[in-house]
Amino acid sequence: MNFSSRCSLGTLVVALSLPVFVGDHDLAAADDLANDYPLFVSTWPFGKPANELALKTVVGGGVLLDGIEAGIRLTESDFENASVGIGGLPNRRGVVQLDACIMSGKGHQAGAVGAIEGILHPISVARRVMEKTPHVLLVGQGAQDFALSQGFAVQQLLTSKARRAWEQWKAKQLANPPEGSHDTIAMVGLDAAGDLAGGCSTSGLAYKLPGRVGDSPLIGDGLYVDNEIGAAGATGVGENVLRYCGSFLVVEYMRQGLHPQEACIKTIERIARLDPLNVDELFINFIAIDKKGRFGAAGTGEGFQYSVTYPGYSKVLKSAALSSRSVGITGGNQPESVK
Repeated sequence: MNFSSRCSLGTLVVALSLPVFVGDHDLAAADDLANDYPLFVSTWPFGKPANELALKTVVGGGVLLDGIEAGIRLTESDFENASVGIGGLPNRRGVVQLDACIMSGKGHQAGAVGAIEGILHPISVARRVMEKTPHVLLVGQGAQDFALSQGFAVQQLLTSKARRAWEQWKAKQLANPPEGSHDTIAMVGLDAAGDLAGGCSTSGLAYKLPGRVGDSPLIGDGLYVDNEIGAAGATGVGENVLRYCGSFLVVEYMRQGLHPQEACIKTIERIARLDPLNVDELFINFIAIDKKGRFGAAGTGEGFQYSVTYPGYSKVLKSAALSSRSVGITGGNQPESVK
């Protein structure tokens, strides 16, 4: 498969800023790619260096999960990222609580941690949960205790910059979290053997209630991988994803034969029909890849930026954008059946 056939959809969106078939979903199927793996797709522009490290890790001899873990660890280590790892904005008490999950399509295995404190790389703890325990999800103090038993060290995650932001918020008691406070990194990957994997990591919604867990560490919500079909991840306001098992739904639409981008669009439309919020107020975004190596994304409002990387190619693309006008829905529990 050549570059033009694979990336025509993303190039169209970025270069020409045209709408992406949100009306009739008349998507031309991308050709299958041979010899252009591993493929990594992640949320937001900060996903690009994460993708590139993931690619380097796998090309250097690591397995796909090694790449996913390495790429997400890079984002978790970024002091300037206010929504993932160290530097993440804290909860209402000024404590950084992190959520993460990882999933392997091969063997359909998963691990996750929620509301873990003082551990820099929750994605790595999540992988240990998957590989070293019979469980899928550990939370709070139990998650930290397990991390310590595995050799992880406790460290301060609240940076001076994040502390100042929290103190300002506390003084003003603002009703809404600041912009950019829920920009989770979700990453999905496909290797040359046709196996899929993914990971997700976040510090969660800024100034959340202590103990709040969003969609990111919940399998089927912030991330879902099915080795027969594809993988999907989410970012945005977690509550608006987890009430609908968002990433699982994206994969199920791909199971019906939809292109990954169309599956993301259909998922947002379905949520919008059921949710009382206006589409533009949902703040949800999805990325997806399928077994064929096709990829896509969609988000509410003006859409969002996502990153795509494979050998010889690494760019930030603009997702399909869905608004009240484009989908013709203003919110209000309008039912839709899944075929």
